[in-house]
Amino acid sequence: MKQQEQKKINGSLALKSPCIVVIPANAPEQTRKLRVAAYARVSSNSEDQLNSYAAQNAHYTELITSNPEWEFVDIYADKGITGTSAEKREDFQRLLADCRRGRIDKILVKSSSRFARNAKECLETIRELKALNIGICFEEQNIDTAELSGELLTAIFAMMDQKESESISQNMRWSYQIRMRRGTFVPATMPYGYTKKERPYVVVEQEANVVKKFFSDYLMGIGIAEIAANLNKCNTTDSLPTHQRWTPHAVSRILKNEKYAGNSLWQKTYHTKGFPTKQKNNHGEVTQYYLKSTPVPIIAPEIFETVQTLLKRRGEEYFPGREQDSPLNRNIVCGICGTIFRKKRVRGNMYWVCRVHERNKERCEMRPLCEIDIKEAFLRIYHKLQCGKSVLDKMTADLQAAQNGKMLWSADIVELNNQIADITRQDRLLTQLKHQG
Repeated sequence: MKQQEQKKINGSLALKSPCIVVIPANAPEQTRKLRVAAYARVSSNSEDQLNSYAAQNAHYTELITSNPEWEFVDIYADKGITGTSAEKREDFQRLLADCRRGRIDKILVKSSSRFARNAKECLETIRELKALNIGICFEEQNIDTAELSGELLTAIFAMMDQKESESISQNMRWSYQIRMRRGTFVPATMPYGYTKKERPYVVVEQEANVVKKFFSDYLMGIGIAEIAANLNKCNTTDSLPTHQRWTPHAVSRILKNEKYAGNSLWQKTYHTKGFPTKQKNNHGEVTQYYLKSTPVPIIAPEIFETVQTLLKRRGEEYFPGREQDSPLNRNIVCGICGTIFRKKRVRGNMYWVCRVHERNKERCEMRPLCEIDIKEAFLRIYHKLQCGKSVLDKMTADLQAAQNGKMLWSADIVELNNQIADITRQDRLLTQLKHQG
């Protein structure tokens, strides 16, 4: 009896057990070639670096076009730009933009240091491209980010590259400090009016005459903007050609440069200690070095000091107080030409004027605005917005509608992407025909 009951139980269990059918996945068919691009970068414009730049471009062009399973997209290359910041590299940004458009499947790079010397930016970029199913191959380290261990190895090498860049930067700054203390420092670029030949600070006579004219005109009461405009007119008449377009800012820098009086002030700017470093004006944060009788003077010291006194006096007259302290600074934009307004005192009253209108009234008709009127108008608008919030709600709805109308899937954006893809295909075809002779 027990054996029969056991058989019945086993039979019922056998009937209740599920019947599982395994359906194997279909292997995706390779309908197109792998779209491959390359990225190259050199950090300086020296002859050796430029040779490396050309060699990288030639190597990757031949490597990609010779592989029958690959489709050549483009060579993205940045010349004479540091790898510590991605924002400064135009071709690197173009590479990322094409990756986001879906034009690239794989990227070839010589080494991780050529791709980036900032560990944070390097990892962020790799993860973004990995999410887009795009792999990066670093030839020197033999790393492919598409593999499981690729990201970990890349992170290690990226940190090493960043540390190497920081060490080089610190060594260079230390060497600059030593040369400044000894008085043997020579800047990489010479100010206008000087050049480097057998020895530093060789005067260029034609440019020195232009500098002398700047100082003499300013002492005669001519404004900085008018000096720049007059010299630009001279360029067209060839009475005093300088072969460049002058701006009031450039003229102001020359008038304030102590080198034209035969002295040198070093370390006017400095780089922060963080990574990546940022250049800032030195207001006493780091040590400065002042060396007398360094370059050959173009302007007499007495004339230079007189000009500095006039600059300070006119600055206090037309720009009383610090303009940066005003909440209106860089917040008023001309509705006609789009130029940012600046503060100016007129007959004892404070005004905000369009810079273009002040230089040339024919180019912009915007009249100066009294600061009191601007503040009163702001308070009226603020009161209306506080009392009637329907205005803000309507503006928010309009901004949301405008944003939704320009999404990537809107018809006009899709049409532009199709046109870009068509032009890209033609470009690749022309490139292949060129390589085939």
